[in-house]
Amino acid sequence: MQVCVVGVNYRTTPVVIRGRLAIGTSQLQDALLSLHNYVHQGIILCTCNRTEVYTVVEEGAPSESATIDFLSARANLSPTELRQHVYVYHGEAAVKHLFRVAAGLDSMIIGEFEILGQVRRALEEAEKSGLAGLPLLSLLRYAVRVGRRVRTETDISKSALSVSSAAVDFAARVVGDIKRCKIVVIGAGEAGKLVAKASRQRGASQIVVVSRSREKGIELAEMLHGKWVAMENLEEQLAACDIAISCTGAPHTVLKLETVQSVMSLHPEHPLVIIDIAVPPDVESGVKQVNNVFLYDIDELTKICDSNYNQRMDEIHTATEVVDDELERFMSDWQELEVRPIIAALVEKAEGIRQAQLGLTLKKLPQLSEEELSHLEAMTKAIVNKMLREPIQCLKNGHSKREDYIRALSELFRLDGKKPR
Repeated sequence: MQVCVVGVNYRTTPVVIRGRLAIGTSQLQDALLSLHNYVHQGIILCTCNRTEVYTVVEEGAPSESATIDFLSARANLSPTELRQHVYVYHGEAAVKHLFRVAAGLDSMIIGEFEILGQVRRALEEAEKSGLAGLPLLSLLRYAVRVGRRVRTETDISKSALSVSSAAVDFAARVVGDIKRCKIVVIGAGEAGKLVAKASRQRGASQIVVVSRSREKGIELAEMLHGKWVAMENLEEQLAACDIAISCTGAPHTVLKLETVQSVMSLHPEHPLVIIDIAVPPDVESGVKQVNNVFLYDIDELTKICDSNYNQRMDEIHTATEVVDDELERFMSDWQELEVRPIIAALVEKAEGIRQAQLGLTLKKLPQLSEEELSHLEAMTKAIVNKMLREPIQCLKNGHSKREDYIRALSELFRLDGKKPR
């Protein structure tokens, strides 16, 4: 039994395909139910830059290919096409990958603080679904612990950017003085909040929140002393702004080419910077061709990320040591977890036999004193424990032969099906 992860991220996969595989929080339970049609148990971790599926590979279960089938169906691609964009890790490499993700070491923005909450959310949704067993839940709990340790024991998240704040910094680099700019934030979800707050922190005084949700939009606008506008009036706001940052999380584009063409026809000499950090993209790609419009998607932020990485080398080294330490602990626990059900089943069966045989013997003996009964009970328990000690030690320590031992004990003692769930 080992962990397998199949995933796509900003390094391996174009944003268009990542968009097809994006799964919002509200869609996660349905996605987990769908995944259950392909694999016995699994967990889905989805962020703006990655979609990953963690499964447990058991003998005879084609977890990797089944997961790719699941993802390719969602992306409307053939498994062969999707394989060109995915990465796959097994065993310890898969565990280390997740721990690096939770630590913020695999993020586009090194040390970003959003990822730990997203790992925690993946755990909560998996627990809620009931479709992930103890091994995977244990893995996610460890990952959360890794993330907490890294943020407590290092300064990797000190002044770290999120994708949202990086987008604002990127916009500032393009336009120069952001304090004089009017900024339109499209979307009032979590990403929208972060964008709006980052804009305010960097001195922007004219912030307009455009969203479908009136309640969320007004709440966010009031928090930042800005203004809320309904999505139907987006075009009017774009015509009067310098920067638009879009982050709705909608499954379809919200900013069409025709809309931008109409906006620019009103002031063709006034440049408009549009930064699209949504996955799937909020803005039609053809918008790039409109004169005096500068469209950047989430992958354009890598320029900021590269400098972010170089500035944090010392903290990255310390965080990597934390990951390695927790990896060693987890692999030790995982090996015990793998044999725990078979050991429990073996002990339970032996104890049942002991009690049954002791009961039969006591019926044939004259009345015994409490002390004699206690000695007899202790003696039979000691016999069982000594008989089981060596098989149990072999299970715990026989790393290379563990699967053989589990299979042999299951068959010899009829303990079939006693695998960790």
